[in-house]
Amino acid sequence: MKAVALTPGTTRISMIDIPEPVVTSLDDVKVRVLRVGICGTDREEASGGRALAPQGRPELVIGHEMFGQVVETGKSVTRVKPGDYAVFTVRRGCGECMPCLMNRSDMCLTGKYRERGIWGRDGYQTEYAVDQEQYIVRVPKDLETVGVLTEPLSVAEKAIDESVRIQSARLPEAAATPDWLYGKRCLVAGLGPIGLLAALALRLRGAEVYGTDVVDATSARPQWLGHIGGRYVDGRNVPPDEVERELGQMDMIFEATGVASLEFHLLDALGKNGVYVLTGIPGGDRPLRLDAAELIRRLVLGNQVMIGSVNASRDHFQMAVDDLSHARLRWGDHVAGLISHRRPYTEFQNALARHETDEIKVVLEWPHETKKQVPLTG
Repeated sequence: MKAVALTPGTTRISMIDIPEPVVTSLDDVKVRVLRVGICGTDREEASGGRALAPQGRPELVIGHEMFGQVVETGKSVTRVKPGDYAVFTVRRGCGECMPCLMNRSDMCLTGKYRERGIWGRDGYQTEYAVDQEQYIVRVPKDLETVGVLTEPLSVAEKAIDESVRIQSARLPEAAATPDWLYGKRCLVAGLGPIGLLAALALRLRGAEVYGTDVVDATSARPQWLGHIGGRYVDGRNVPPDEVERELGQMDMIFEATGVASLEFHLLDALGKNGVYVLTGIPGGDRPLRLDAAELIRRLVLGNQVMIGSVNASRDHFQMAVDDLSHARLRWGDHVAGLISHRRPYTEFQNALARHETDEIKVVLEWPHETKKQVPLTG
């Protein structure tokens, strides 16, 4: 079968032929891949960045934002059946630490985990994939057009879930409300797919959402945000250190830019008892000059929390599926508009190399030909 693979540490990426995987265990699930999203991690890998091939192999099949249809299951599988739409999670545990043994490899303690399509395990940019039942999440049929957004939304779900759990545990008034986020002022920094999906999840929970980026207000991402009730703030007109003056203090800041200087300067906008969650990973190794004493004073005197969040558990994938269902009921086909470009899998080179000006999310489609029945003749 066909697959898109790269040689880690290089920019060599090509279409290759690999054996089609087969169901060999009672808990195996085989999925026909229908579409796979492309994100910054894929583009970093394709440019020679962080990636690791499976042991003993020179190439890594990329792709981790998958969506497909179950074609075969082992005899003990109960979560899905052939014909169901589904997604596989990304990370596989080390098998040593307690979080991984509890199927929470997103909180691995040893760092010896593997990630499909990224680190040590082949990914999903291919025709078929097989994995264990514990890593699969069923997706309702009516989410067929947006199911590929499950993985990036799961990242936002985890970050928001962690923030709410922390706030609910430490704030005296949190127990008096059914949802701490309802009516809270939230700033989303960076309106890429994860930032916009975080805005979607926050709006579903009743939050007042502001989104900041450095693009024109009439462009695709701010327009998508506005349709779900978010307010766009052009970072070129309102720099990070002026957000508080222009908008007031925020109860939560969701950072999805990966720009270190912005990440710290936005702290000025965090209110008393606020929570700041970081999901963007800064690139490069340039030093950052900041007033460490002032930063610590703000965190301590303001009872503020600053946390980092990465990857997601199977439960967060399920939360993503649930929120996509709710979003479809509330905003209809607008949700699918977040997928701005759909390309055939054969256009992987352009999809990985080029970032269109109106791009939000690019998805590669893996069509499967239906075998025609040959009529019998006498």
